[in-house]
Order: sequence, then C-alpha cells, then structure tokens
Amino acid sequence: MRDITVFSGSAHPELAREICAHLGTPLHPVRVSRFANDCLEVQLQANCRERDVFLIQPLVPPVQENLVELLLMLDAARGASAARTTVVLPHYAYARSDKKDEPRISIGGRLVADLMVSAGADRVLAMTLHSPQVHGFFSVPVDHLHALRELAAHFRQYDLSNAVVVSPDLGNAKEAAAFARLLGVGVAMGAKQRFSDDRVTISSVIGDVDGKDVIVLDDEIAKGTTVLELLDRLRERGVASVRVACTHGLFSSGAVERLDDRPEVAEIVCTNTVPAPDTKPGSKLRVLSIAPALAEAMRRIHDGESVSALFDPKAG
Repeated sequence: MRDITVFSGSAHPELAREICAHLGTPLHPVRVSRFANDCLEVQLQANCRERDVFLIQPLVPPVQENLVELLLMLDAARGASAARTTVVLPHYAYARSDKKDEPRISIGGRLVADLMVSAGADRVLAMTLHSPQVHGFFSVPVDHLHALRELAAHFRQYDLSNAVVVSPDLGNAKEAAAFARLLGVGVAMGAKQRFSDDRVTISSVIGDVDGKDVIVLDDEIAKGTTVLELLDRLRERGVASVRVACTHGLFSSGAVERLDDRPEVAEIVCTNTVPAPDTKPGSKLRVLSIAPALAEAMRRIHDGESVSALFDPKAG
C-alpha cells in the first residue's frame, strides 16, 4: 500500500507481522535502546514524512514499559513529520481504570488516553474496550472494533440448538446479548459483586441455563477468578456443557491451567490481541486471529472508508 508506514512496538510483533501480511505492506523496524540510567530511546527506522503512520502496540505486561515505548514511538513519528499517526491498540489495559468508585482514586484510562494524544496520536484503533465510556476518554477519533464476528464464526461449527450465552456480570451483558443474536441463541447473566481485583462472588445466574450448552463470554480473562466463580454457579444449575470465550486472553497466574482442570469446560477460546500463553500438551485453549479484521480496518482508515459499517456486530 502506497504512503502507508507500519511499525510495531515490542509488545506483540507476531500480530503486527500478520497484519502487515494481510495489508501487503512491510513491517518497518524500530530500534529500542536503553540508556545507563534505565531510560528508553526509540528510533523509527523508515521514512515517515507526510506518510500515514500506524503504530501497533497492545498494552500487555510489562504494561508500563510497553506504554512508554508507545509514547516514544508517537513522539518520534510526530518529530519525523508524519501526516497522520494512528495507534493500533489491540488491548488497552488501562481501560479497566474507568471510574472513581472509591475516594482519591486515579482514573488511569483517561490519563493514559491523554498521554497518547499529547505524545502525538491523531487517531486510535482499539479492540473491545473494557467499557463503553473509555471510548470517550480520547479527544481524537476512535474506531472501536469487536471480535464478536470472529468468535461467532468459530462457535457456529457446533450444534447450537440447546445453547445459551452467559455473561459473568451486568457490565458485559450488552456484548453477550449481541453475541447471542449473532448465534441465534438465548442469553443469561451472572449477578456478580467484586470486592477486590482477585475476589468476586456470583450469587446466582439470571436466565434459563438448566441443562443447556453454555457459552461464557467475557471481554478479558486475567486470573480467571470471575469465570471460575461462574462455573461453580453453572454446575449447581446442572448445565450440560461449558465453553469459555473472551477477546483478550491474558491468562495470568496459571488461569489457563485452572480452567483446563475443570472437567465441565469443553473449550477455551480467545483471540490473539495479546500474546498467547504457554500451555501444556492437550490444553483446551484455542486462539483465533483478529489480524484480518485489524488489517481491513487499517486499510479503510487509510482510504477514508467507513469502518463502523464493516465491524458493527449488530449488522450480523
């Protein structure tokens, strides 16, 4: 593609290479070095002048290192006279810091959005933000994609005549309902209360799940605490089978192993917005690629075409 220049940070170069393969454009190198005082320096090693520049960098662990690297890449692109710089943000970790639910708490989702814009971001392409209000934290245009189509295409290979989609909580209920419409099945949700980052309770499951083939849908799975709690409630309701799906499969602290060990879990499905975890042989984890969707969105942004018309999950 002419006049487009794509760079990747250190967070997920495999995804960036796959996106560029779909675009038919090279992935240009980035030199990242570290001074003796531990500060980072970034050099974009390709011409950016009057180019449409895309910087691919999910905020995955180490989040702070990858964030600073992204900010330096943005500053370098602006200093190199890029015509427009778009941040391709497959996973925005700070999106979880989206509200002030206790006194004197920082709202990191808004602060980090401001930092990106201040560093030179003209546009953001994001995938499945944690909550809708995070979109409004950015003062530049945001194209907010979802992986519901990719997940739905995977689950259509199964017999869904007895299936139901279950959201672990009310916060993800809208996405679960959209996913259920794509599959033509019913929807239910858990009544969740969170006490800390790793302590939640789900008192009940609201909806018809007894004897059903359940597809649990969440936006991300980190430690897996919420999903494991939901599995306990589903087992009490006598469900026939469970498949677990999410967009961002972070799977920290042995989450995949804990889900693998649950006999009622037939499959764990995520996308490659973040690097896939190491798994043991015979793991139930399946990783779907969202590179084609991101590549098509980047092409449409570059060509000035509609992105929402292509990726709106309600379009079917």
